[in-house]
Parts: sequence; structure tokens; C-alpha cells
Amino acid sequence: MGKEDKWSVEESADMYGIHDWGHGYFDISPKGEVTVNLKDGKKQKPVSLAQIVRGLRDRGTQLPVLVRFGDLLRWRIDELNEGFATAIREANYQGVYRGVYPIKVNQQQEVIEEITRYGRKYHYGLEAGSKPELIAALAFMHDPQAYIVCNGYKDEEFIDLALYAQKMGLQVILVLEMPSELDLILKRSRRMGVRPMLGVRFRLSAESAGHWSSSGGDASVFGLNISQVMRTVDSLRKEGMLDCLRMLHYHQGSQIPNIRAIRQAVTEAVRVYVGLVAEGARMGILDLGGGLAISYDGLKGATAASSNYEMKEYCADVIEAIAEVTAEAGVPHPDLITESGRAVVAYYSVLVINILDVNRFESPTPAAIKKDAPALLKNLSDLREETKNGLNHKLTRERLQEVYNDTVYYRDKLRSEFSYGKVSLRQRAQGEELYWEIMNWISTKLDDAGHDGSQMERLATVQTDFYYGNFSVFQSLPDLWAIKQVFPVMPIHRLREKPERNVVLSDITCDSDGKICHFAHSNAIKPSLPLHDIDLHGGEDYMLGVFLVGAYQETLGDLHNLLGDTNVISVRLENGKVKYSNELEGDTVSEVLSYVEYEPRELITQFRNLAESAVVSKRITPTERKEIMEAYEEGLRGYTYFET
Repeated sequence: MGKEDKWSVEESADMYGIHDWGHGYFDISPKGEVTVNLKDGKKQKPVSLAQIVRGLRDRGTQLPVLVRFGDLLRWRIDELNEGFATAIREANYQGVYRGVYPIKVNQQQEVIEEITRYGRKYHYGLEAGSKPELIAALAFMHDPQAYIVCNGYKDEEFIDLALYAQKMGLQVILVLEMPSELDLILKRSRRMGVRPMLGVRFRLSAESAGHWSSSGGDASVFGLNISQVMRTVDSLRKEGMLDCLRMLHYHQGSQIPNIRAIRQAVTEAVRVYVGLVAEGARMGILDLGGGLAISYDGLKGATAASSNYEMKEYCADVIEAIAEVTAEAGVPHPDLITESGRAVVAYYSVLVINILDVNRFESPTPAAIKKDAPALLKNLSDLREETKNGLNHKLTRERLQEVYNDTVYYRDKLRSEFSYGKVSLRQRAQGEELYWEIMNWISTKLDDAGHDGSQMERLATVQTDFYYGNFSVFQSLPDLWAIKQVFPVMPIHRLREKPERNVVLSDITCDSDGKICHFAHSNAIKPSLPLHDIDLHGGEDYMLGVFLVGAYQETLGDLHNLLGDTNVISVRLENGKVKYSNELEGDTVSEVLSYVEYEPRELITQFRNLAESAVVSKRITPTERKEIMEAYEEGLRGYTYFET
């Protein structure tokens, strides 16, 4: 029986949870390769991700590579807009939905171009939180029925650009983030003769859960409290411009895991909205901000990396909550905006990496113990013999814990004796080998004998391999390091084989934080990931995919260890064949050095001086100097990641 007969793709799918976090976009083929659903005309077709990468390698593109799928971005835009369209129709809601995409989530030009082009059928707009983002938005968003929502702190140039765009026929809403902005906006609008479309950002009292719970509540650094909102209303009334107040905005936070928290926030915001209508403000628009969650861990619960609701339920609950409060107050239904960025763009990108090296956890066979060995070493040897001879037949949880405790005690005592010179280096090594042989035995008995959550649980953590991946956590997965975000990670091939190694993934940054040691698999969060044993000296590279990285990761990435942007490629189907487009080469060493104020030409000059000095002192020959300079300059032109 071969390896492929012992393990099925269904078992791989269950282990890695691809059907739970993949949302129907990703699956596993009968050949054991991860597939992504792409559109070929009006039909969907699963395409092997491994085959896509092989095609890139054949064309000379090195790993790591970030693969973008425009079909998944368009699919998400459809799902969000059609979800609200259905909820509006079923509830007989009288307002319309006009979503906006927050540029900060992924500012790449290809993303903005795709969203504005494809989203036009829904009048899907953009949210800009800075002057550069507004400049980008104005270059692509020309739909007079879509909204451009301007958040963030605003100087005169920012305000003037927004007012000019409004003058040209675009629906640009300037959101008041702090009370002092109102005077400046009114001053600039009078100068231009434009009555601005204004929104006010309200600071919710309702708080939520998850990483970004502090975005809402009284402690939030953003928005106006209720007293400041009322003073804004009074100021606008005094200036005869209360009709300019068109929108109430709030932001509860990103990745809100619990639908009850979302509904609670919506209800509070609508109460404020109807109160503003009662004050005489024109209103008409309610902006719920972001918060729509996706499932990173596939656990389908109210965890920070998942949610207890789907998009359809989110749309229906939001519409129902707004309709209930406005009906009670006799206020017309407002048009609705959401700023769902993560939910729209996360699926868009997959990071594919290759494994460069392996450090396997191995327990060497202990050498025979000599008669004059220290008593502690003999105790460990006796324990080892006991585990090999009969203990299996009378094993209980209590006895297993006792063996564990004794083994740890003898090992620690042996280390202490070594520190005082009472144990030799070789004896210390023998003790460590006996310790790990017993620990390996214990780890095989935990399920049979059971354990009570004691320190024995650490065994799975320490008995792991390290696989060294060709990537940088800090450049490509900064949220993993900064906020312990969980991303789905799995092999993209060999999924008809059983993965038999427990692995922690290390990157190539030489930083202790440069690793992935929290994984979602087997319906839980685990400290290691099951992967296949690999042969580094022959055959195809072992390739892993890190999924759902389309939101935030590209722009937040930094230059730790001067590892730059990865190669990027966009993939689509055309006449049934994979089409590669928008190929972007990753940063060269020269480019990355220039980002941190090095001048490559000056580096070459200084290194050439060093090489010439070596020639003069006869440490190298002139011919060797030529070879050395060529290697140095070739290094400057090379990829910052490991090249094969």
C-alpha cells in the first residue's frame, strides 16, 4: 500500500479546514492540490494553485510570490451588494445601499482600479482617510452616483480637493472627526462658493469584542461625543448650513466577531440619527463603518479570528435594526453605507512560499550506562527500562503523570550537578538523551491514558520540527507578528499523503519573532502545523500557501532585515487557460537599500576601493577583483529573498 492510499484529500480538507475558511473559493482536487475557483466566461472552474506556481517558475519567477485573484475580489463585491439588495427587498426598505471601499485596507493601484471598474454597476464608492488616498480616489472614482467618504484629519489642501470634486459633480462627503474641523471646512467652502456635504462621526458608547474593540466606546480616540455632536448642530444652524449635514457615521471596529454587538451598535446609531433629523438636519445617509468579519480560523464562532454570522445574516440584521427604529420614530429610511474592506479584499491574495531547510526534532538512542555512572543517570535509565517493559499494560493517568514528574526531576537535577562539576559533559548528554526517549514514549500514551491539562501538554510544543520558509513575517504577514492574527496555512500539493511532522514555521529574518507558531487546524488553534516530511535534495520544492492575506498585509509590511516586497502576479482564466498579468517584480537589494538612505553607486565605489586595496596588498589578484566586483554588483541587482 502506497502513501497515497493511506490518506484522502477529504482528510486533508478536514485537517486544514479549507472548507470552513475557504468560503467556496478554495478546495482540494482529486490529485491532492489546492484549487482556486476562477471564472471562465460565465462558468466557474477550479484551477490548481500549485500548477499556477509551476507555470510561474517555468517563466522565471522566483518564490515567494503573492498571487492575486481578481475574480475573488469581484465575487466579494457581488456578494456584499447582492446581500444588501436582497435584505432591502425582503424588508421593503425604502433606502438604497451604497457601499464604499476603505482604501487603507489595500491601497494597491490594481485593487482600486478593479473595485471602481467592477463596482460601478452597484455605484460602489471609496473611503479616503488621508490626502494621498483622496488623490488616488479622485483619479479612479468618476461615478456621480457613488460616494467618496472623507475620513481622517484634514488640512486645507485635503478639504479643497474634496470641495473641488463636489463642484465637478461627485458625491464627496467630508466627515467631521473632531470639532475643530468644522470652522476650517466652512471657511474653505465659503471661499469656493460650495455648500459642502457633511457627515459627523459619532463616538459610540457600545463596545464590541475582538482585536479592535477600542475603536468604539467612550475611550475611542475617533469621533465626537454626544455633546460635541449637538454643538456641531447648533453651529451649523447658526451659520444657516444645517441642511449641509447629510450623514451620521460611526466605526465600531474591524473584524467584529459577534452579530449581537453589531446590532446593538446599529440601534444606538439609528437613535442618534433620528434625533438629528428631529433637530432639523437634512440627513438621509447612515454610514456604519467597517466591522464585517471573515473566518480566518474556520472555527465559526465569536472568536477574534472568526465570527458567529455570515454575510447574509449581517445584511438582514442591519436592515432590520434600522427599519425598526426609524419606523418607531416616523423617520424615512436612510440610504446606507458600509465601509467593509477586510471582508471584500482578504480573499484576493495568497502568499506562496517554499521551504528552504528543515531542523527535525529527533531523539537519539541513548548509549549504554556505565556501572560507575551517577545515581541520577541510573534513575533515568531505570525509568526508560520500565517504560519499555510492561508499564504499558497497567498504565493509568496518575502513573503517566508520575513518570513525567520523575523524568523532569532527574533531568533538572542532573543539569544542576553538571553546573557544580559533579557530572561530566558526556554524562549530561546521556541524561538528555534518556529524558527525550522517555518523553517521546509519554507523548504516544497521552491519548490512551489521558491527562488533566498539566504541564505534559507542553510536549506537543517542544517535540516539533522547524521548517525554514522563504519569506519574512514582518514584510508579508505583519499582523501575525503585531496582533497575533491567525492566517490559514497549508501545503498546496501532496494532499493525498498524510502529514506526519508537527512543524513550526520560521522565516529567514534571523529574528526570534520571525515565525508562525499559532495555526488553525483540526478544529482548534494549535502551536504547530502538521506537514509532510520533505527531501531537500531532490524533486519539487515543498510549497505552502498562506491565505486571506489581501487585507492590510501589503502596505503594513516593513523592511526587517532589508527583505523587500515579494514578486506579485495576477491570475485569471482566458479561454480555459491560465493567464498571467500585471506581473510585478519584487524589490531588488539595490532598491531596498535605497529606501533606507543608501546610494547604490556609492556602495559600489566604496567596495571597489576595498577590493583595490586587497589587490595592492596582494591578497587577491586583479582577475579575482573583477570576479568579486561582478558578484557584488549582481547581488545588488538580485531578489532580496532566497533565489534558486
